[in-house]
Amino acid sequence: MADASEVWVYAEQHNGKLHDVSLELVSRGRGLADDLGTQLSAVLLGSDVTPLAQRLIAQGCQKVYVANDSALQTYTTLPYTRTIVSLAEKHKPQIILFGASHLGRDLAPRVASQLKTGLTADCTDLRIGSYVDPKTKEEKHNLLQQIRPAFGGNIIATIVSPNHRPQMATVREGVMKLSEPDSTRKGEIISVPVDLDGTDMILEIIEQHTTPKTVDLKGARIIVAGGFGVGSKDTFELVRQLAGTLGGEVGASRAAVDAGFISRDHQVGQTGTTVRPKLYIACGISGAIQHQAGMAESGTIVAINSDPQAPIFSVAHYGIVGDLNEVIPTLIKAYKSK
Repeated sequence: MADASEVWVYAEQHNGKLHDVSLELVSRGRGLADDLGTQLSAVLLGSDVTPLAQRLIAQGCQKVYVANDSALQTYTTLPYTRTIVSLAEKHKPQIILFGASHLGRDLAPRVASQLKTGLTADCTDLRIGSYVDPKTKEEKHNLLQQIRPAFGGNIIATIVSPNHRPQMATVREGVMKLSEPDSTRKGEIISVPVDLDGTDMILEIIEQHTTPKTVDLKGARIIVAGGFGVGSKDTFELVRQLAGTLGGEVGASRAAVDAGFISRDHQVGQTGTTVRPKLYIACGISGAIQHQAGMAESGTIVAINSDPQAPIFSVAHYGIVGDLNEVIPTLIKAYKSK
């Protein structure tokens, strides 16, 4: 099946700032559109958001559909769903991609339901490929292969939607590499009429409360992460001390978070944050595939573990087999002496 219709990325924005995951999706969507020989477009909703279109064009979009309306200033499900569905029904894109943010996880399934198509959630990779129907043996080409961990991360599933359009997926933040914007790129900005009625506006936002993030794992050049093997919340202080000495952020495995050693904001892995620091030091982390999914592309990985068979050593560039209660203070002392 060779569609000529466009690849779309929903460009999520908050208070006039584009979400990083949307820019990452535009970077990946550019490659998908090139593979299909079609155009890449973004869908941008909000109030007074037209200036953001130029950044999307610089990132790789050839078109940006902009829906500007005061009713879209603050995200609510029904108006955003109605606007995107109406636009998709008119232009019939073959692919629509959303970030797997809190907003994307609310919006994407509702759009998919209205368009009577499927949706693959929390993808870690996207490709264009073929599919052979096991019943008819018919081979279909130019399909979006939606790749994501399944069964608790024990397998990697490749999912396709051979018979329905648009093909839709949400993608986790951080798993797609963000390319450098090119300000010389040219693109078309298309104003989209917003047609809402009373049934779309039944929810009113009275006030909003936001809590600023205190942890920036995505932007960290150095991360020192602790796992369940650290042993206790008190011992986890060693991880904090090493991170502070190196000028890095503190990360954690899901097991450490579940054990109450540290808050969930610090979690790295399949159900946490995907990171690519220049240096990642894993302390007392066994290295299950769910954790590796969030840090395996780090520049340099150092693993400290008392178990020489721990899976983390399979992805580590340097491994230290030993008691972290002895190793971490030694590292801190050595670093300070230099």
